Amino acid sequence: MKLFKSSIVALTCAGLFACSSTSNIGLTERDGSANISQQQAMARSTIISEVNYQLQFTLTSDTHFNANTTVDFILSNNKEPLTLDLNKANVSKFVVNGKAIYPNYNDAYLTINPQLLSTGRNTIEVEYSREHSTNGEGLHRFVDPVDNKVYLYSHFEPAAAQQMFAVFDQPDLKATYKISVTAPKDWHVISTMRETQIDEQADSNVWTFPVTPKLSPYNFSMHAGPYHVWEDNSGKYPMRLFARQSVAEQVTAKDWFTYTKQGLTFFDDYFGIEYPFKKYDQLLVPDFLYGAMENAAAVTFAENRFMYKDTMTAAQKQRLAGVIMHEMAHQWFGDLVTMKWWNGLWLNESFASFMGTLATSEATEFTHAWRTFYAHGKQSAYRQDSLVTTHPIEVPVPTSMNAFDNIDAITYYKGASTLKQLHHLLGEDTFQQGVQQYLEKYSYQNAELDDFIGSLAQASNRDLSQWTQAWLYQAGVNTLEADFRCENGRISQFNLLQTAPSNELPTLREQRVQVALFNVSRYSVHSGPKVAVTYKGEKTAVPELIGKHCPNLVYPNFDDWGYVKVTLDEQSFQTAKEQLSKVNDPLLRSMLWQSMWDSVADGKASLKQFINVALVNAPKEQDYTILGQVIGNLKQAQRYLNSMAPNHQAYAQKVNRALSQMSLRMAMQHHDNPDFQRRWFDSYIAMANSRDALDHLADLLSGHSAIRGLNINQDLRWKIIIQLNRYDYPNSAKLLAREKQADSSDSGQKSAIAAEVSRPQAQIKRQWLHNIEHDTDMPFSKLRVAMNYLYPSEQKLLSAATAEERLANIAETDKKGPVFMRAYNRALIPTACNNANIAAINRVLDTETGLSQMTRRALLEARQKEQGCVKISEMLNQ
Repeated sequence: MKLFKSSIVALTCAGLFACSSTSNIGLTERDGSANISQQQAMARSTIISEVNYQLQFTLTSDTHFNANTTVDFILSNNKEPLTLDLNKANVSKFVVNGKAIYPNYNDAYLTINPQLLSTGRNTIEVEYSREHSTNGEGLHRFVDPVDNKVYLYSHFEPAAAQQMFAVFDQPDLKATYKISVTAPKDWHVISTMRETQIDEQADSNVWTFPVTPKLSPYNFSMHAGPYHVWEDNSGKYPMRLFARQSVAEQVTAKDWFTYTKQGLTFFDDYFGIEYPFKKYDQLLVPDFLYGAMENAAAVTFAENRFMYKDTMTAAQKQRLAGVIMHEMAHQWFGDLVTMKWWNGLWLNESFASFMGTLATSEATEFTHAWRTFYAHGKQSAYRQDSLVTTHPIEVPVPTSMNAFDNIDAITYYKGASTLKQLHHLLGEDTFQQGVQQYLEKYSYQNAELDDFIGSLAQASNRDLSQWTQAWLYQAGVNTLEADFRCENGRISQFNLLQTAPSNELPTLREQRVQVALFNVSRYSVHSGPKVAVTYKGEKTAVPELIGKHCPNLVYPNFDDWGYVKVTLDEQSFQTAKEQLSKVNDPLLRSMLWQSMWDSVADGKASLKQFINVALVNAPKEQDYTILGQVIGNLKQAQRYLNSMAPNHQAYAQKVNRALSQMSLRMAMQHHDNPDFQRRWFDSYIAMANSRDALDHLADLLSGHSAIRGLNINQDLRWKIIIQLNRYDYPNSAKLLAREKQADSSDSGQKSAIAAEVSRPQAQIKRQWLHNIEHDTDMPFSKLRVAMNYLYPSEQKLLSAATAEERLANIAETDKKGPVFMRAYNRALIPTACNNANIAAINRVLDTETGLSQMTRRALLEARQKEQGCVKISEMLNQ
């Protein structure tokens, strides 16, 4: 029970100070929730400056913590009440400018009477206790099931610092932070600065930290627990890495430190400003909501994405290097210079995605990082940008609750692609100069999009307003096609044709691309002329290619300079299908693979056609990145076929058997190449659903069978057990129970949940759906696993049994908030690949008018994807 409730305050505050009525609050009036609107935040930041926090925390292994916040600031106007954010705390002491008062507190923020404040310097002190968070926000608490050790870490983006201390929780109120922490003797405490002192007490230590540079609240952090620590002081900046003790042996600290040093050297040079903080700490933490978070000098990473029970594969190493670089870029672009409001979050993420890929390609062994960017990140942007819910890169964000509504592949990867395009338009040196000028000018301040574009415009002496309008304020992805004619074996006419996605999204853009011609010989597809072209409008002539030999294949976005979907002309498409394995250039081959898959997803070619090409060419693929791209498309093809049941049932069984057999054969062939073997074997597990394949998986699990060169480690054991339970293989439930007992780790518990919920049993499904939809003591991270595995694509009837219930309850479920609904919407909006389900979604969209923007958007996307699946199914009949 809270010590102070707003209902009590309403009765007593009149005797303590004048309570303001809603009629005269003006811009500062809030709705009683923890969210703040952009207008309210702007009003608050116009009157507050020079903010400093002194924070004291007392941490134990208990489920709550005690703390004291003293905030010191300058106020320019004391005519209206001021709010100070503090979420769900038990307040025991509240002092304003030396006067102890009874707080006007509503569980979301403290409202301070203006009569208690002065123009000029003010000090507010709040003493309180609070329950730890268990959903990945605020000060999250995790109990290790292996040894019962307690670990804490903070996560504040977008506005969850208020779940740990009293704060003006908005990005444009940068502040300094000075903290002291009392914690158990065997704990480490990690924050933006390194501790200056550790005082030993009877049963605890007191950690004292110096004042930080100015930071937005969401960039500050504090983490504590008996973490295992690795240190490396061989570089310019001291580095540390932290992880839970029970999983420390799964961490390859050498790789972490190698990539970190490479990145720090690269960014110091590129930005022309030395790394702005004193040290570089990185923490692997459990239950994390996202991949990683750029807390200043104390970056957090989701341990389940970066820990492995075997030697890391090349793909896993590259992912680690890429994420380290992404978060490191944020230390300058995001932490040193920070957006004013959440509409600028896209620029933070786009820039970090662009710079992270650039650094990975130029500073590490992964020189092919841009090809990986194309095959994965950029394709997700194209898919997102082709949906009915597409949006401009720059969008309004009304309140802090809406900060993540449009954080998606457009934000990360379309934004990064537009920056890459601008990089080509302006030239590498000019772009770098503009970035350096921006960081220098706005260091330790907040900035907006116009400030960034203005720095690039100044460096290039070019007006970028039209570019900005077309790329950042207009939605949709354009399509580019080569249109050419030949006479007597020579090109007589060559144009680039650009089309807009629809009448509702009519924008045609200007960008620079390379057009490349290719001809087929007996043994290869060899390269001909390449021409750089800046195109715009519907039609752009390319006179440089007139008179060149008539090509067998034209690719109008060679080397992937542009952000545009490519439609191959008929001749080029036929060449790609027939000659794919002869294309030596790996990026071109990747793009041709993608063009063929896009033709399926867009309903222009049959799924059967792509599968036939893949069955012939995938086994020949010698590029690791492309192989991952193709296998990913084949897995999606399998999901399509599963969803179409009972239509095409015989064909689906035939394809599943062919894909699993191909994957097993290739896993066995690559016994001398661990990276390829693991990629093919992971595909085999995912594709295996026939009795023969499941028998083989069970034999591999028991040790009765083996594949040369392959180690069936704990991660693979769980993948096999999940697949066996998904298809209700005989005794699979017993295998699950035995493995669960043998592996009591957090990852083991989550894998056991995945295996259990995926079992094709109605009673299990209903029980877990109840657990998900109703309040439960189970940590959110485990509920999220259950959501993701509850209804595999082939379990259509089991999904249909609760589909109506899920849709009927979605308005009530939506009240659980954005963190919950991001996971729920992704996994549990019903899909069935039929018109009846499309109609059911339509009814919800028509009748449930009070849904959040996030959930309404998810329903619209689910409907469109269902329509696409139906169209692909119909194509199979032709």
